[in-house]
Amino acid sequence: MTVSRTVCIGFLALIAVGTLLLMLPISVASGEWNNLLTALFTATSAVCVTGLIVVDTGTYFSSFGQGVVLTLIQLGGLGYMAATTLLLLLIGRRLGLKDRLAIQQAMETSELANVKMLLISIVSMVMIFELTGAFCLMPTFREDFGLGRSLWLSIFHSISAFNNAGFSLFSDSLVGYAGNWWLMAVISALIIIGGIGYQVIMEALMWLRDRLRGKKSRSVFSLHFKIVTSTTFVLLILGTIAFLLIEFDNPETLANRDFGTKVLLAGFQSVVMRTAGFNSIDIGAMETSSLFMAIALMFVGASPGSTGGGIKTTTLRILLVSTYAALRGKEEVNSYQRQIPLPRVLKAISVVFASAISVVIIIICISLSDPNLSFIGILFEAVSAFATVGVSIGVTTDLSVLGQIFIIIAMYIGRVGILLLMSALIGDPRPTAIHYPEEDLLTG
Repeated sequence: MTVSRTVCIGFLALIAVGTLLLMLPISVASGEWNNLLTALFTATSAVCVTGLIVVDTGTYFSSFGQGVVLTLIQLGGLGYMAATTLLLLLIGRRLGLKDRLAIQQAMETSELANVKMLLISIVSMVMIFELTGAFCLMPTFREDFGLGRSLWLSIFHSISAFNNAGFSLFSDSLVGYAGNWWLMAVISALIIIGGIGYQVIMEALMWLRDRLRGKKSRSVFSLHFKIVTSTTFVLLILGTIAFLLIEFDNPETLANRDFGTKVLLAGFQSVVMRTAGFNSIDIGAMETSSLFMAIALMFVGASPGSTGGGIKTTTLRILLVSTYAALRGKEEVNSYQRQIPLPRVLKAISVVFASAISVVIIIICISLSDPNLSFIGILFEAVSAFATVGVSIGVTTDLSVLGQIFIIIAMYIGRVGILLLMSALIGDPRPTAIHYPEEDLLTG
């Protein structure tokens, strides 16, 4: 039982438990037994923090069922190994080397010695941000609902946003609050913070702590921090500009809004299209060029160590600087006056290639099972599932049983990671002392 197999099987076990709980009559608003496929699809989407749904979460599930969905989102966002290790720490078990390696690999961190303190700090940080988000959302929901209902809505949407899940208890997601600047800003902030990764958040908090303590020493941010923050910022700006320009005169999305609201909604869609499945406009009514822009953003996704999916911002940046180095005839890949190791470049290439192949296979499978669907709809749905984004143009509910199963598989692969899954299936590589002679070949 390797680390990768432990993680993959752990996610499967969590999905299985969630499916069983969501099948119970107590989880369904009608009080009847839930359909197996519906429960499996919802549990997978929640554990994989995706947000794709085949039933309306707010009306189909009871309060207990919604609580199960929210718990699965929280555990899925933390990750199976983090949640399991936290439970072991609570019952007093000491962490062995295998446990530390599992946490290190599952959370994509370089830390090994202080795994326990890292985990405690991450859980504490998550609780602080989620509670703060719920507190900030409370006044908005309180205007339309009673105290108890508004409290539940605030907690649910805060956890869903921070974990980049995109689940909403409203039938139209957040379309009803499209003009509410405060709610859009809070949800966007939670999504962005949850999507940049724990390491970046911790570095930012350390910098803020030093400034509050009056330390004048110059902070040296890591290369990971610089690449994640700069790439995220550029993608958000480019996405906002692209959606604003393309949808500006679209009467079904932004045309009937004032300019300020247009900018707000374009920025919000730029945020959610990369990581979370909320929507403030009718996604199915967007222009085809906007949908392709959204597909590109979804494929990139969030950052390593975060609750989002996709190939990750660092992977995109490594490919860009590698291409730049190749065009300039350089043999080293550099960024911010630091050299990126060759194994990291090879891993980035592998992630993109394997992810692209996976998406293509998923598209082919859905095209065979649901030939009545449009190509853009299938492509959008496949990328949204694989990148664990959860945005849909209305295709999810039209999928056949086999099509839903393919989407379930895509969500699972996207959450555990394609390379981790391949490592679990093939096994860890064995060291070898054999080195073959080098020979050149033509490329390009």
